[in-house]
Amino acid sequence: MIIKRKIKKEITEHLSAREITLIAGARQIGKTTLLLEIQNELLQQGEKVLFLNLDNDSHLPFFQSQEMLLQKIRLEIGEDGYVFMDEIQRLENAGLFLKGLYDRNLPYKMVVSGSGSLELKEKIHESLAGRKRIFEMMPVSFQEFANFRTGYKYETRLPLYFETEKQQTLLMLNEYLNYGGYPRIVTETRSSEKLKLMDEIFRSYVEKDLVYLLKIERPEVFQLLIRILASQTGNLVNYSQLASQTGLSVPTLKKYLWYAEKTFSISQITPWYSNTLKEITKSPVYYFHDMGLRNYSVNLMGNMELNQQYGFVFQNFVWLLLKDMLRWKNHTLHYWRTTDKAEVDFVISKHDSVLPVEVKYGIMDKPAVSRSFRSFIEKYNPPEAWLVNRNFEHEITINQTRVMFLPFYKLMAFST
Repeated sequence: MIIKRKIKKEITEHLSAREITLIAGARQIGKTTLLLEIQNELLQQGEKVLFLNLDNDSHLPFFQSQEMLLQKIRLEIGEDGYVFMDEIQRLENAGLFLKGLYDRNLPYKMVVSGSGSLELKEKIHESLAGRKRIFEMMPVSFQEFANFRTGYKYETRLPLYFETEKQQTLLMLNEYLNYGGYPRIVTETRSSEKLKLMDEIFRSYVEKDLVYLLKIERPEVFQLLIRILASQTGNLVNYSQLASQTGLSVPTLKKYLWYAEKTFSISQITPWYSNTLKEITKSPVYYFHDMGLRNYSVNLMGNMELNQQYGFVFQNFVWLLLKDMLRWKNHTLHYWRTTDKAEVDFVISKHDSVLPVEVKYGIMDKPAVSRSFRSFIEKYNPPEAWLVNRNFEHEITINQTRVMFLPFYKLMAFST
């Protein structure tokens, strides 16, 4: 049984556009599998499709020049059709190469994918300005994971399933928080194999993206950096301290962090502030795109209960839910900290208001609000505030703010 990916519908709908459809994402996140699914559907519809993979050495000669590629295309599918190009980051000057093809106004729809290297994220982005739409493919989301785990029996009634089968929902959450959403790990049933697969995924990422493509000279230091960030999930990053821990200069450290972001390992969120004198305005907070990768980095994949780090991982998980919820919306996601140590995990900044979001992993049975959360509400009077947790749903009012206690799965309703 395949894992149905929500992004597939968006990509399929874009096939009718002249722009290049560009799918970017981490290695082994499911891009090739998705392309093959779309290719098979097109073939079943009677369309002509050529699939080329630059990881296949026999396909590389066709990319020596645009003319050689066009000759291959015409040989295989004639004068119109779809051309799929996978692992495009292996092509030197890929952006200029694709730009040249696009500007010839050819009768072919180009669908391109590649791992999150700088070649893909930067040079292609610059060269193809106005000529492409980027679809960023992330690990399997919890919603996709839950549908897969339940055999798609409740695909149209998943919110009702979460409400009804609360114990099963928490068991699935526990598995997801431990192992994350890489497709091969989701479909593997044996815990020992999941660990081996993640080891292979991480080594492939370091060796192919970081060493081969980005020419990082000290991959072992990069791995140490990832481990430190994983152990500090949700905490403020002090660049000087992190540079000292890794033995890197601050400029090199920032470059490595930038590489980690551009290869879809981590993302940073910045502080929200209105009073720059009393609130922290510089230090970012980093979160991981995949909990399995994060846990593997600190040797806790599948063994989270041994270290009591569920709270930090759950906070990372809620960041993923919020990030998905805010996709295509003109809102930004931040955190809030003050010099007096008051803090709120997330602040969604809207056009004319803010929405504070506090995360609590522990089981709740009554409404309880932390002093920091209450401080933010009383200071800024937001129309609404959320306290996201595992199980408890309730609503209270503080001053004029509607404070909603939301089980985590309620956030998915806002992103559909």
